[in-house]
Amino acid sequence: VQLQASGGGLVQAGRSLTLFCSTTGSTFSINNINVMGWYRQSPGGQREMVATITGLGTTNYADFVKGRFTISGDAKNTIDLQMNSLEPDDTAVYYCFARTLASNNYWGRGTKVTVSS
Repeated sequence: VQLQASGGGLVQAGRSLTLFCSTTGSTFSINNINVMGWYRQSPGGQREMVATITGLGTTNYADFVKGRFTISGDAKNTIDLQMNSLEPDDTAVYYCFARTLASNNYWGRGTKVTVSS
């Protein structure tokens, strides 16, 4: 499974940005994806979970984005991350990931988000 993330960029604090992630690969592999989501890593920081969504539509958010970010998609082919009210602390490289029923994890290359104050 390969993941392509896009949508990052430079934005002012308080503005919005949407990230997109799509999967490619064999039909068998994609059909076995049961969770997709986003992690982020700020300069000098650890990679941390931002939001996840399951194939049943169940979502989970980190406390620091609740009420500001919304994850959506079918959790197999594409997912989006709508980010509102962005803050300078949201500056990071955002990574899309997918997890299969066999607990295999796949990662995209990351898309950079920079929020200026």
